[in-house]
Amino acid sequence: MATIDAAGTTLAYEDTGGDGRPVVLIHGWPLSGASWSGQVPALTDAGYRVISYDRRGFGASSKPDDGYDYDTFTADLAALLDSLDLTDATLVGFSMGGGEVARYLGTRGSERIRSAVFAGAVPPYLLITDDNPDGGLQDGDVQEMIDGIAEDREGFLDEFSVTFFSADDELKVGDDQRKQAFALSTPASDAAIQGCIDAFGRTDFRADLERIDVPVLVIHGDADAIVPFEVSGKRTAELVDDTELRVIKGAPHGFTVSHADEFNAALVDFLAR
Repeated sequence: MATIDAAGTTLAYEDTGGDGRPVVLIHGWPLSGASWSGQVPALTDAGYRVISYDRRGFGASSKPDDGYDYDTFTADLAALLDSLDLTDATLVGFSMGGGEVARYLGTRGSERIRSAVFAGAVPPYLLITDDNPDGGLQDGDVQEMIDGIAEDREGFLDEFSVTFFSADDELKVGDDQRKQAFALSTPASDAAIQGCIDAFGRTDFRADLERIDVPVLVIHGDADAIVPFEVSGKRTAELVDDTELRVIKGAPHGFTVSHADEFNAALVDFLAR
C-alpha cells in the first residue's frame, strides 16, 4: 500500500498500475478501500488501472481530529488525482463515496475525468428540509446515528451491517461475510465515523449534480434499505444530463458484495462506452 500527502493528511491507496484507463474507487461508510475487493479483479481483467484509497480517518490513512466534510474529502480526492497525474479517469463512488464524486465534478470540473458512477450513492440530498421534502432522513435521524455510535459503536455497527446487506428482511450474504466486511470499520477513528454521518446526512449535492458534464452511470439496488433508490438513485438520474440508469432487482445496499457479478458486469459495460 502506497501513500500520498494531502495537505498534511496521509492517504493510503492501492494502485494496480498498467497502461489501462484509470478507475478510481471511493468507498462507503464505515468501510475502507479494501471493500472493493470484489470489483478490482473484474476491472483489471477488463484492462483498467484501478486505484482504491482509504478516506481520511479510515483504514490505513491518517486520522486527524477534523476535516470530515465533503469539501475536505474532495480536496483529498483531488490531491490523489493530482499526485498520480490521472487523466481520462472514471470516478466510482459507493454510498457516501458518491458525495466526493458529485462535489469534485461540481466544484473542480471534469478536466481529469472521463465519466462517473454513483453506486447506491447518497446524492442528491438525504436530509428532509422544506425545499427537499423527498429526502430520506430527518435531522433527528442523523443525530440518532451519531449518538448511537457514541453510546455503543460496536453494537450500532453490528446492527447496521445486517440492514446494509439485507433486502426484504433477508440477509443476502453469509453471516461470516457480513462480519468480515464490517471488520473493515475497526481501524476508523470515532471522529471519522461520527463526522461522516453528519457529512453524508446533511450535505446538499443538488447544485453539484446539475454541473456534471460527463457521462454518468447510476446503479442502485431496488431493495436498498439504507439509501433507498427513490430517495437517491432515481433523483440523481433525473438531475444529471447524460445518465445511464441500472437498477438491480432484489439488491440491498451492500450490493457490491451481495450482487457482485451483476454489479461488475454493469460497471464494465458502462466503462466500455
